[in-house]
Amino acid sequence: MTVRAEALDEALSCVSSALGPAIGGDWTRPAGDLEWDCRYTAEHLGDTLLSYAAQVVSRPADHYVRFLAKTDADASPAELLEFVIAGGRLLAAAVRSSRPGERAYHPTGRSDPAGFAAMGCVELLLHGDDIAQGLGVAIDPPRDTCARVVARLFPEQEPIPDAWDALRWCAGRIDLPGRPRRTGWKWRGSPPGDRSIPEE
Repeated sequence: MTVRAEALDEALSCVSSALGPAIGGDWTRPAGDLEWDCRYTAEHLGDTLLSYAAQVVSRPADHYVRFLAKTDADASPAELLEFVIAGGRLLAAAVRSSRPGERAYHPTGRSDPAGFAAMGCVELLLHGDDIAQGLGVAIDPPRDTCARVVARLFPEQEPIPDAWDALRWCAGRIDLPGRPRRTGWKWRGSPPGDRSIPEE
């Protein structure tokens, strides 16, 4: 159940297919339950994906590569979405060009390329969903990708029938019958069997 660059390709396709038709909408509306608007959420998403790509190719052991990627203030919704897609594609390319055993800093444990691919999928799908909600559209994520991401980042999670529900529940986005909404959650960045998880 590893997560490869192809999972990022699928998550990108899902998000771009949902948001592309909504580029004429009001991207200053709130994004889902977030305090951010859709514009800022898209900018955050692109920056995060680029940051993960930088981690994968630079492999720092104890810090993030120090930069902040921003869009121009007058960037259109189409250009914001282009920024997200560019960040996702660069992360996918970084994952494809890296060896599985390579590691880089993440606050939830030194991660391998598969871990950064999984984290990129979470960011894409959850924030893509936030933006979609703000614009009145819906995304329909690939369930196999969701299942792989949950297995990689939330390995102790008991099975939940729908993998998209499972991912959203694990990340504190929804409650489910008999499962209250999670608070204070975090994923596991380090690979299975690795003990390099930061102390609380």
